[in-house]
Amino acid sequence: MSSNSPRSIASPYASVVVDAGQRSPTKGRSAWEPLRQPMFRLFWIASLASNLGTWIHEVGAGWLMTTLDATPEMVAAVRTSMALPIVFLAIPAGVLADRIDKRHLLIGTQSILLIVTAMLAVSTATGVITAWGLLAMTFVIGLGMVVHVPTWQSAIPELVPRWQISRAVGLGSISFNLARAVGPAIGGILIALLGIWSTFAINAISFAGVLTVLIRWKRNTTETSRGRSFFSSMRQGIRYVVWKRTMRHVMLGVVLFVLPGSALWSLMPLYAKTALGWGAQGFGILVAMIGVGAVLGASMLPRVRSRLGSDRTIAAAMTLYAIGMLALSAEPAWPILLAATLLMGCGWMATLTTLNATAQITLPRRLRARGMGCYLTMMAGSMSLGSFVWGQTAGAIGMSGAMLASGITMIFTALISLLFPLAASLDDA
Repeated sequence: MSSNSPRSIASPYASVVVDAGQRSPTKGRSAWEPLRQPMFRLFWIASLASNLGTWIHEVGAGWLMTTLDATPEMVAAVRTSMALPIVFLAIPAGVLADRIDKRHLLIGTQSILLIVTAMLAVSTATGVITAWGLLAMTFVIGLGMVVHVPTWQSAIPELVPRWQISRAVGLGSISFNLARAVGPAIGGILIALLGIWSTFAINAISFAGVLTVLIRWKRNTTETSRGRSFFSSMRQGIRYVVWKRTMRHVMLGVVLFVLPGSALWSLMPLYAKTALGWGAQGFGILVAMIGVGAVLGASMLPRVRSRLGSDRTIAAAMTLYAIGMLALSAEPAWPILLAATLLMGCGWMATLTTLNATAQITLPRRLRARGMGCYLTMMAGSMSLGSFVWGQTAGAIGMSGAMLASGITMIFTALISLLFPLAASLDDA
């Protein structure tokens, strides 16, 4: 169904014909309203299962590397190897998603991810996995994700009216963070009871669930090249992102936040094991608290954003994240530690949800996958560079020193972000 065609929205709150490009009706503005769309609801449930599998997998991969090679550089390299394909290939993947049927593309990528994660589970269970083997398989998973993510995200506006896009993106964040709250704890329990291999097996099963939903998805539209060559389409997408002021500021916002913020994710497994002396379960609890903070933040974000606006909300969220990082650098007692991770979850969710929703609302349908490819490239590039920088920094000045430097840097980037305001209003979508 074209995103520009009228749609009939059936709900107890409103029964009207709404054009997807118009503002929403005065009623039916619940944050959960997109779940009334049957196909979006199935997508959301599948996404929740997939995110759960991903976070269980993340715990397993990070902890596996600490048993294979516990240096800060190699532990940080796990995340870097996942991000590198997105850095170099997210934009070409977005071009594919704007030219090839999204359903077929998603089925193909999910099949690849299912096979590779199953292979990782088997090689870990049999004890043949090595540190470099883990990085290689993680890199291949990154290749599959680089096609999947922009295609999946660009499909969201097909499943809901335009005025529900920001809520649909918000529900995606809730799905992600609910999984992050529960997944790491499950991962820690699985490692303790069954072994690390089980975390990869669960992720493989989650990919099978997503495949089931994709097979049921019957689209009324398909993509076209519009007579452009592959490279001409790529240039068109990049040119739009560069020249559209709102998109340009979204990209800068991603760099300003993710570059210093990546220290947490790249160093957390080693921080839990060496600085805190915790096992896999303790590491899972830390990541789960970040997820809980993100879910709490999601419930408050609409009200905060309506009072502060998108720009000041982002700056405030980045400051909360910086405060949490500074607290972690002191290796505090566990109540302060858990409170700090809660704050960081709020900050992470609020910042990236606002930036992501702004991008999806700003991008026209024909360029959406390419634009989201640019967004993901900027995010993965910042994550990859940040993981490398903070891994090297931790190796040079220690874990606490690296986290202190990250928190101080984030305070400065929060202030700088106010110089690049977002023009798009999320309240009108």
